Parts: sequence; structure tokens; C-alpha cells
Amino acid sequence: MPSPVRVIVVGAGSRGETYSDYASIHPERMQVVGIADPRSFARSKLQKRHKVADENTFDDWSCVAEREKFADAVFICTPDRLHKDPTVALARKGYHILLEKPMAVTLEDCREIAEACIQSGVILTVCHVLRYDPVISKIKTLIDCGVVGDVIHIQHFSLVGFYHFAHSFVRGNWRNEAESSFALLAKSCHDLDLIHHWAGGRRCIKVSSFGSLSHFRKENKPRGAANRCLDCSVESNCPYSAKKIYLDRVKEGWVRWPVSVICSNSVPDIESVTEALKTGPYGRCVYECDNDVCSNQVVNMEFEGGLTASFTMVAFTEEIGERKTSICGSRGELSYNGKEINVFDFLTQTSTKHTVHKNVPGAFYLGPHGVADYHLVDAFISAVASEDPLLIQLGPKETLASHRLVFEAERARLENRVVFCETDHD
Repeated sequence: MPSPVRVIVVGAGSRGETYSDYASIHPERMQVVGIADPRSFARSKLQKRHKVADENTFDDWSCVAEREKFADAVFICTPDRLHKDPTVALARKGYHILLEKPMAVTLEDCREIAEACIQSGVILTVCHVLRYDPVISKIKTLIDCGVVGDVIHIQHFSLVGFYHFAHSFVRGNWRNEAESSFALLAKSCHDLDLIHHWAGGRRCIKVSSFGSLSHFRKENKPRGAANRCLDCSVESNCPYSAKKIYLDRVKEGWVRWPVSVICSNSVPDIESVTEALKTGPYGRCVYECDNDVCSNQVVNMEFEGGLTASFTMVAFTEEIGERKTSICGSRGELSYNGKEINVFDFLTQTSTKHTVHKNVPGAFYLGPHGVADYHLVDAFISAVASEDPLLIQLGPKETLASHRLVFEAERARLENRVVFCETDHD
């Protein structure tokens, strides 16, 4: 029986914890042998779960780079602006890389990551987890089988969800571009990657984009509202109340995302969550934060061969983290409502529903990405174990190409013009 793939987790937060759960379910396939994180609580929590030796537990990723190579792969789940340096350094040490999206926060850094992995001959998997969702994979299979004929237009929606946006992009880690990245990159590089994927190798020629920060502004603060939800006399009438989003949930026994995120130094319970809301960023009024990223954005694209595509990201939705898609072709239309796929055939004028089983081991956390996280890690571990990069959905060059599309779309929005896309010269 082959030995398990040995993994070091760099960044022991929500994503690092979720991906490393794979080792608890499949210890014969994956073993966590190292952890690096500056936060002692997060580091110790993951160390205990995976029984990692003290000498392989670090408060800085650079300590891993200074050591002789002692694992096969690294999961890099650091904040967005801290992706490039550990990825480049550890790829050059010969570690295969699972890198949380986005690849990096500048196109130049993305290029450097791709080049380092290619030159070092290591597998790079950027966590475009949607590609690993069985339903999304089925859409690509149906397109390739020709059920809609030639693809003419793609319409794709990302429904962020009202409290998810308030949590992550108003109060949370991705609220401020200078501290993290712009919303299209942080939230929707998934989605533009999917459009790029469904376009089937056709290059995007030009792109335009429009969007702004709506509603979550100081001028929209309700009369009588306090700066913190726990002190607020009008909190009960606010859908973005931190008390509703966090405290009410933990009182019902829910301690995973988003509650787990706000107590980075302790186990989430009523006392720790209350203290976090009194003193931390997640207890702030959503109209009194330092957020500046878009809450709604549209991207319009034209690909080679006349294929057009439109993407919409919007915060203000009931559904949380869902996607909806319509793909119009010369012979039919494929629609996806977030649950099932329907294909209407123009010739027979009949509809066919396609459902896909989304089974994963019950112990794996089914968070906002559903089963896709599990299949992502499973594919990466399989690729590393067999030394076969073809087992992952996309490599460094295609990842770089889809990221370039995101940067060019944001440039179009900022410059208020149509941007003619660069050719891939990497």
C-alpha cells in the first residue's frame, strides 16, 4: 500500500482547517505533518487534531522554507496578500502546492508564481473549487458532448448573500482593497474561471465592467443606530445585525462558519462571541466600517468566434454562495438553478433534467462550497501521489489566463472603458 501524501498546512484558518479535514477521513491517503501560523490558538488547534510534532509546528512559513524538505506538498491558505512569497519559496524547495484562491493580488505576482512552479516542476493547484463541484463538472461534460451545439452566449450569476457579504466584505477580511484585494478577485475569480473554462479554449478579446459599493455607506446608517450592534437601539430592525448573524446562531449551537471566524483566539461560545462583538471588527455597524469593495458588479466579455458572456456578482440575495447559469447554443439552452441542470433541445423541443449525486464522506464539512472542497483536495492528493498533474482541473498556465481576465475586467471598471485583452505571452 502506498504511503500517504505528507502535507504541511501554511495558514491554519477556516480554509486550511477545512482542506486538512481530508486527512482525518483518509489517513491512508494524506497525513498532516507540519503547520505554520502566527496565531497560537489556530496553530495549536490544528496541531492537536492531526497530532503534529512540536518540531514541525511554526509561527512563520519562512521556518518551513529554511528546513530541509520534510513533506510532499504544502497547502497555502494565508491571507490573499501573503500568497506569493511562501508559494514561490516552497515551490523552489520542491513542494507541490495547493494554493487558496486568488492566486495573488497582482498579475505580476501571479506570473511569478506560475513561473516558479513550472521551472521547479511541481504541481500547482489554485483552489478554484467550483470546477470540482460534480454539477459544474457535468455542465462542462454536456457542453463538450454538444447538447447545446455551438456555445453562443453564457450568462452567469454569483449570489453572494446578504449576510455573507456583510460578514466577509463589510466587516471581515476582504472588506478593504488595500488590506486584501478587490471583490471581483477575492470573491469571483471562481466565476470568471468557470466562464473561461466553458468557453472551451477561446480567448477573451475584450471586456467591460461596471459596479460600485452600494448601501453599506455611512450616509445610509439608520437614525439612532449605534456604532456597535450590541449597543444599538434599532438593531432588531436591521437585517445585518451582528447579534442575528453570530450571537443568535451560537445560542442555537452553531459554531462553524461564520461564527468560528470571529473567535480566532478561542472556542466560539456565547461568552467568547459576545466579547468578540463588543470589541472586534465583526461587532461593528455595517454603516461604520472601513469597507470599500464593490457590492455589485457586472462583467461583459467577447471571446474569439463571437461568443459573448455576461457575469453578475451581487451581495443582496437570499441565497448564500449560490450560482445560476444559462448557456445558449445553436441547438439548445442549458440552465442551472444552483441545484439541477436542465437542457432544452431546439430540434425536439423537449427538456431533459440532469441531476448529479454529490456524495462525500459525512465527516467532511459541507460549507459554502458544498462538496467541491472535498473533490478538490481528493484530486490534488491523487495527482501528487501518482505524480500526474493531469488529474487536476487546471495547471499554472490556464490559472494565469483566467486570473488575467479578472484583472482586465477590473481595469475596465476603474477606467470606465472597454479593455482589449492582452494575448497570452507567458
